[in-house]
Amino acid sequence: MTLSEISIRRPVFAWMLMFALIVFGGICFMRLGVSQLPDADFPVINVSLVYPGAAPEVMETDVVDIVENAVTTIQGVRQVTSSSRNGSANVTVELELERNIDNAMQDVQAKVSEARRKLPDDMDPPTITKTNPDDQPIMWLALSSDRHSLREMMTYVRDHVQTQFTTTPDVGDVFLGGYIDPNLRVWVDAEKLDKFSLTVSDIVNTIQTEHVELPGGSIISGSKEFNIRTMGEASNISDFGRIRINTRGGQPNFVPIYLEQIARIEENTADIRRISRSSGVRSVGLGIRKQRGANSVKVAEAVKTKMKAISPNLPEGMKLGIRFDSTTFIEESVSELNFTLLLAGILTSIVCWFFLGSWSSTLNVLLAIPTSIIGTFIILYFAGFTLNIFTLLGLSLAIGIVVDDAIMVLENIIRHGEEGLPKEQAALVGSKEITFAAVAATFSIVAIFLPVAFMQGAIGKFFYQFGVTMTAAVLLSLLEALTLTPMRCAQFVDASQRRSRIGKAVDGLIGWVEARYVKGLTFSVSHPWKIVFVSIIVFAASLYTIKFLRKEMAPSVDQSQFMLRIQTPMGSSLDYTDEKTKEVEAFLNSQPAISGNFVSVGGFGGSSINTAMAFITLRPKNERPVDPELKRPPTQEEFMNYCRKELAKIPDVKLFFQDLSMRSFGSGRGFPVEFSIQGPEWQVLSEKSKEIIEALKKNNTLIDIDSDFLEGQPEIQVIPDRQKAGASGVSISTIGQTVNALLSGIVAGRYEKGGHKEDVRIKLESSNADKLETIGNLKIRNNRGELIRLKDIVTLKEKNTLQSINRKDRERAVTIFANVQKGISQQKATDDALATAKSLLPPGYSINISGGSKAMKDMFNGLGLAFVMGLIVAYMVLASQFNSFLDPITVFVALPFSISGAFVSLLATDQSLNLYSFIGLILLMGIVKKNSILLVDVTNSIRDSSSLNPRDALLKACPQRLRPILMTSVATIAGAIPAALALGPGSENRVPMAITVIGGVLFSTLLTLFVVPSVYLLLARKRRVQLLDVAPAHA
Repeated sequence: MTLSEISIRRPVFAWMLMFALIVFGGICFMRLGVSQLPDADFPVINVSLVYPGAAPEVMETDVVDIVENAVTTIQGVRQVTSSSRNGSANVTVELELERNIDNAMQDVQAKVSEARRKLPDDMDPPTITKTNPDDQPIMWLALSSDRHSLREMMTYVRDHVQTQFTTTPDVGDVFLGGYIDPNLRVWVDAEKLDKFSLTVSDIVNTIQTEHVELPGGSIISGSKEFNIRTMGEASNISDFGRIRINTRGGQPNFVPIYLEQIARIEENTADIRRISRSSGVRSVGLGIRKQRGANSVKVAEAVKTKMKAISPNLPEGMKLGIRFDSTTFIEESVSELNFTLLLAGILTSIVCWFFLGSWSSTLNVLLAIPTSIIGTFIILYFAGFTLNIFTLLGLSLAIGIVVDDAIMVLENIIRHGEEGLPKEQAALVGSKEITFAAVAATFSIVAIFLPVAFMQGAIGKFFYQFGVTMTAAVLLSLLEALTLTPMRCAQFVDASQRRSRIGKAVDGLIGWVEARYVKGLTFSVSHPWKIVFVSIIVFAASLYTIKFLRKEMAPSVDQSQFMLRIQTPMGSSLDYTDEKTKEVEAFLNSQPAISGNFVSVGGFGGSSINTAMAFITLRPKNERPVDPELKRPPTQEEFMNYCRKELAKIPDVKLFFQDLSMRSFGSGRGFPVEFSIQGPEWQVLSEKSKEIIEALKKNNTLIDIDSDFLEGQPEIQVIPDRQKAGASGVSISTIGQTVNALLSGIVAGRYEKGGHKEDVRIKLESSNADKLETIGNLKIRNNRGELIRLKDIVTLKEKNTLQSINRKDRERAVTIFANVQKGISQQKATDDALATAKSLLPPGYSINISGGSKAMKDMFNGLGLAFVMGLIVAYMVLASQFNSFLDPITVFVALPFSISGAFVSLLATDQSLNLYSFIGLILLMGIVKKNSILLVDVTNSIRDSSSLNPRDALLKACPQRLRPILMTSVATIAGAIPAALALGPGSENRVPMAITVIGGVLFSTLLTLFVVPSVYLLLARKRRVQLLDVAPAHA
């Protein structure tokens, strides 16, 4: 007994199956997480190395090279990169996505431990951590105030705000932008040091010996036990200032000198190396990172709820607000996809009603949608997937596909009903007759997605979820078509209902189309070679259009958010960079299209004081003011170009814009064009990188061109004269300690304030520290207790020095990255850039693509292989089902024309060939074969059951299958139309895929109806006789 028979004879079982899929699917839907893209972990391990005072060249040769050599032997290493700076370095180990990060970390720890004996003895122990470059903050909050001091803001963030958010469910980390640690500052006056014959070492020693609290153990007295504490720490600024300086140069000081006599003491912060502002107001940023696998939208909602609870309790004048929220776009785009899903269902229902001519038949077909789509949520939930662009795109396109099987079964059942069979008998016969075609079509679609599921890399992760979603929906639609559809037809679908006025009108229209189709078909089967020849010409001509198609990883998406990097000349002070950044902010704050911005001068780590980062949030597209030239609100890309043009007028500033929608693919910097030049000599790399950047600027295909090469930082070198220093009794280390303590600042102890320990930082008074001549006038005590002026034993020299050395796979490297000019193909821009770089590099130097460029190359290679493998697997499935080597070839005839239609439609609508249009192409491989399978299967059935020759069988079979072919094709197109209309946020991703499907289905359907019969006829002589027919002949 078949599934159809079971369902028809036991309808309650079928209804319960349907309700179970819908109910449990609905429960799973409510529990599914929401994210923009599938979670794709980029397993990365970072080895942090600290060797105080070592130059970048020393760090590279004595430390980094040894560690790199050790970690490259670990299994699953994809790339090893490093950056060596003054006194520190980082070695980053990027692993294959399939590698277990915890096991790999153990391997790295073991290898670094083995290499430890080869490293310098006086360097700090290496620190090994696992990171994920994809873990960017999902939102930025800003605590701002124009009434409170900087210290008050920092203290309040540390004590009250940060912990509130770190304890919020699913929040992984809270990164503070613009935060500066509260400190007790001891500002030393150089003149007073000289007056009292003191040195900085005397001050440091005094604080370390006179401001200290050590545990004293315990004492038992009778029946009691007492803890003992030596209360030697000053508890307030007044007490700290009264600390007495008891020694000078290690000798007793009999004249009472107090700390407050030679220094100004205040509660303040550490040196300001970064400044953050929120829409022009001084602030502290809180970057919220979610835990891996957590629902981004729910995390953001929890953070917003927490923020509402905190805000009423903030000190007067402080404000806590959201300045950047990536989840707004995620929520809106997912919501828009849900709406697209609903609209696709409505349009599909209209198509079904139009063709079927009755509401009962339409309802029967439409019930396949909730059963298949909602039922798919069960698979998604237990597979650990989220509702993201790929899963929801798959479901929205699946709507037009899942009704196909139901349409095929229903239409065949109704046709038998019109021939006079009772409802139940028509359902049994009709479903059984079409079962083979439905199964063949479904498994041919599933076969397409098998190779896709095995794609490697981040793109493979994305396609895996798309493939599983489509496979689950299609298989459930087959189950629905073979069980629930026949059952419902047997119960309440009446063939006579199609005889209504609407049904008759539709029948008349189909009859008119069918009559003209028969004429065209007759010509086709009479002149098959002509039809095949013309079709080959059409296909070849369509392939020419690929030359004009833009090729890119993914289209730019208007997320109403972008990032801006502001750079002043190397050597600029923080104050100068801040002033220039304020000019940029003034422009941004004057733009009505911008709803807010968050700026961090000095970057987020404070290591690049000539750089500022700005996160800009635009108003929603429909709320932006109309551009006078465009006569409409500008898109994000158009507004970025406008800002680029206007901000270029600010002198001494370089600006680099970044579209955040391009950061989702790969683990690089997130630019569409990114490559590195590698070789042995750093000087050659630095010169050639500049030449390449200048040459690329002249190509007019790239914008925002930059590299990670850092120009030499100007520095004052204090060069000791060893002869004079030795004769004066001054050690080299004493010289370095004195200069570092007074000019850079030194931590001499800890100070308790409000339950927290703060650093006590000693530094020369700011009015003196900024003068170069102050360095020479500093005094150092020699080993005889005498004071020696620094200028008598050192030479001061100004020089530009190497700031950092970067390496990739153990070779020195400079990475160049850029955005693509509007209207230029990413593939062309990348090829041109690589050709330019190659022409300028000398022998012995190489080029390696990375980031967005590498992701695009991997995508096209992987999808090309999946495309070919999909064809092979589909052929194997069809050959097995048809028991023929030739019938699958006939079925495959539709594929070239679907590609032709896709390319032509992409070119006509100015869409690019990208990740999403490739999804459409793979989807087409499964969709368009359905029509061919219907024609071949019915023609074979007629030939097997009668004595008709191939030509007559085709003339009978093809018109008979015309209605379901047109209906399934139009239903598929209708399901893709909402995505093609570019409605709402994230539509840039949906449009190319939908256009590909619409163009491919439309073009292939029209040609399939004529070319497939022609090819079938040409191959008919070689068609194998069914084995079941052959067996009786030998009996």
